[in-house]
Amino acid sequence: MNIDLSSVGMVKGQQYETIITTADSNQNRNTAPIGVICRGKDSIMCRIFKGGRTLDNIINQKEFTVNLTSNPQMFTSAIINNIPEEYLTENNSLVGADSYFKCEVTDLIEAVKKSDPIRKSEAIVIKAKVTDLKINNPCKKAINRGFFMLIETLSDFTRIDLVDVPTQQKYIARFKECMRVINKVGSKEDKKAIHILKNELIKKGFEI
Repeated sequence: MNIDLSSVGMVKGQQYETIITTADSNQNRNTAPIGVICRGKDSIMCRIFKGGRTLDNIINQKEFTVNLTSNPQMFTSAIINNIPEEYLTENNSLVGADSYFKCEVTDLIEAVKKSDPIRKSEAIVIKAKVTDLKINNPCKKAINRGFFMLIETLSDFTRIDLVDVPTQQKYIARFKECMRVINKVGSKEDKKAIHILKNELIKKGFEI
């Protein structure tokens, strides 16, 4: 099978929001929202903190499924508790997933970033090869949260001259956080756009 992650909108070096499905040796399944970085046409990597079932299952089974979906309830269920079994298929993908791909682990690396705000937590970087890719909805692509954070900053920008000073300060604080995230995970276009917006805010007299 000719696998190419660009067919689901994934670009090398960019991070995407996904739901990873794993299973233990007894086929007890677990789901978790995980940011996945595209490393090439058929390879990905992700960084998962220790202490959760997802990482344990990946280490023990050396395989997992990455689901691409824009369903907000699936992300919410996955992070609060676990997605119910009725929303999982026999092959461990999500029911209604826009796309999903199977992965086999190629490397596990101990990794803790000094710059990570969660400094006390140990993590593992997982590198994996994509062995199977299924596209259910060709119109839907992988989600990069940088774009949505850019939209939030643009919304604030249209209002910043109309609100009081305390609200302006809240907008600027939110802009700085959005800019941090965009610079970390956003596309080249997102980064260029947030830089343009930063310059416009500076012209208005705000300190960024």
